[in-house]
Amino acid sequence: MTRRRVAVVLAALSLVLTGAAGVVGSAGSAQAAGYRYWSFWDRAGDGAGDHWTYATQGPSLARPADGDVQGFRFAVSADSQDASQPRGAASFTAICAGTPARAGTKRVALVLDFGTAADAPGGESPPSPSPRTACARVSPAATTAEALAAVAKPLRYDANALLCAIAGYPEKGCGEQVATDGSADASAGGTTKPAQPTDGTKQPTTQPEAGDGDSGDSGGGPSLGVYGGAAAVAVLAAAAVWQARRRGSRRNG
Repeated sequence: MTRRRVAVVLAALSLVLTGAAGVVGSAGSAQAAGYRYWSFWDRAGDGAGDHWTYATQGPSLARPADGDVQGFRFAVSADSQDASQPRGAASFTAICAGTPARAGTKRVALVLDFGTAADAPGGESPPSPSPRTACARVSPAATTAEALAAVAKPLRYDANALLCAIAGYPEKGCGEQVATDGSADASAGGTTKPAQPTDGTKQPTTQPEAGDGDSGDSGGGPSLGVYGGAAAVAVLAAAAVWQARRRGSRRNG
């Protein structure tokens, strides 16, 4: 084999390896940016120093006290550190001004932020461009979920008790993985199965759909065929170099 043929084989090897690198790079860029879901918040502090903190319990377990302020925000977030907080003012006095105290009950102020159009699922839009507020008057032992049900029906939950919709929004979907372009991530290799929100911090997880024809490949990397092709070309290139050197040594001999 001539040196020219060796150069051609080596060039082919370079193209294959470059293609494999491109596949790896494109797979990385297609990874999900986060999850589309309702996050749950507590209002902490008093007066000018009050602020939102990510809830440490889910709404089905949290039992707010009379005078508490709690919030919900629909958005695309990677985790609790990245989650978007409810917008707007959150004063118990202002929210519950029209709901007088009553013996044997408690009042909980709720801020419901339906998010932005950018966070909305395809074909839907937030029912309110700005956050809604409501004052729930419920029994002293009521949970946040019960307070929410008193003022923001219909609510929708999934089989794992993850809160999917408040006041009917969104109409479909529940904690789905979202790609960088804002669409539902089809490269996740399965159906999103959100973790049960027992502590307010667990995020949805994606598991492969049983019997979906996928042999365990998550779709996040290049196929074995790419690596196999690169290996085959590498072997051919090594053989070509060896043959060229062998023929050269025969001529010199």
